[in-house]
Amino acid sequence: MEANTLAIEPIQAAKTIQDYSEAELVAAAQAKDKGAFKLLYKAHLNRVYALCFRLCADKSLAEDATQEVFIQVWRKIENFNGDSLFTTWLHSLASNVTISHIRKQRGWWQKMMNIEDAGIEPFSDENVHRGNQLEGLIMRLPERARMVFVLHAIEGYRHNQVASMLNMAEGTSKAQYHRARTLLQEWMDE
Repeated sequence: MEANTLAIEPIQAAKTIQDYSEAELVAAAQAKDKGAFKLLYKAHLNRVYALCFRLCADKSLAEDATQEVFIQVWRKIENFNGDSLFTTWLHSLASNVTISHIRKQRGWWQKMMNIEDAGIEPFSDENVHRGNQLEGLIMRLPERARMVFVLHAIEGYRHNQVASMLNMAEGTSKAQYHRARTLLQEWMDE
């Protein structure tokens, strides 16, 4: 440890995240404090999983991607330099890891399951909120259109960022977004 580095007290995982600032937890996790990392994990798990699920459209694949995200967070947390909010950094990392995970799984996944071909109903017609219906409809979108829609409309990335993340032209991102919106509107009108 360098002489000018602050000594960090180990974080007690028995305490709650409210007992520490996020900056304290991040600094401790960067020093490989497992208690701090556990608290960060608990605080961000649901949001990371929701993003993974929206991108993957499959529970099992989203669970695997979420696990991979947190493995990468543990490995790369020292790369977080504080230029942005930790949640912004985590969100970007989660998006990139999930997209990479989907690409790795694409070959066998396409052979095993296609939500449209499988006849899976993403929502029931009765007693379901419109938001849940929309979430179900998003899961029915073709993969590229779904990924673009989630990243742009839900997660707030600009088309040039989406295009970079998905390795496509910006115009393709815009076209896929338009396709997704058109399909969603058609399905909602039915």
